[in-house]
Amino acid sequence: MLAELSMLLAAVPAHCGREGYKEAIVGENVLGKSTASTRRLSDKRLGELYALDSSFPLFRILRRLWDLDPASRPQLALLASLSRDRLLRASAPAVLRLVPGDELRRDAVRNALHAEYPDRLNENTLEKVLRNTASSWTQAGHLEGRTFKRRRRVEPTPASLSLALWLGHVVGFRGADLLRTGWVTALDCTPDRAQELAVEAKRLGLIDVGMSEQVMEFAFGRLVPTNRRR
Repeated sequence: MLAELSMLLAAVPAHCGREGYKEAIVGENVLGKSTASTRRLSDKRLGELYALDSSFPLFRILRRLWDLDPASRPQLALLASLSRDRLLRASAPAVLRLVPGDELRRDAVRNALHAEYPDRLNENTLEKVLRNTASSWTQAGHLEGRTFKRRRRVEPTPASLSLALWLGHVVGFRGADLLRTGWVTALDCTPDRAQELAVEAKRLGLIDVGMSEQVMEFAFGRLVPTNRRR
């Protein structure tokens, strides 16, 4: 849904709340949907994945970084989706363990989803989830190809790394452990590279980083000044 998110954020001011985004999608049809039902469905799904509400810190950060660094947008959208979509998150190991050039096998994703949710998905639902997850990883840049999806590496940025660090912080990681979370791994980023990008993010005014001997500390007050809801 990267294209739809891009169209929506280009049309709606950053300060808008959830109703403003809903009005843009359903009322003004900024996404160009053919029926009222598809407009409502798009509003529901985009809201589920990205919140579309400036009262949520996740969306405020996404929106700020989105406007700051357009090149990071596919990675930012992926990280936000991973944080809110359990099925997409369950598919991550099947994708991230591949080396560049390897083909993504549907059975690998199917097995990963079954392992995480053995009784939740019937066959029809599973097929839809498989298509959606493959599309999400392709839009983020981790996969390429039409019929056969093959792995490629993405290049993390200071902006996407800042969001990955914040997501790790929210769930309880601290210090150097923030450089090794699944959020950072989803950017094809090693801990050493994450540290380099964190220093660059500090230079850009996105986050604060403190280092003394073997101790690292991160602060996110500049990234998200107030904390209301996640």
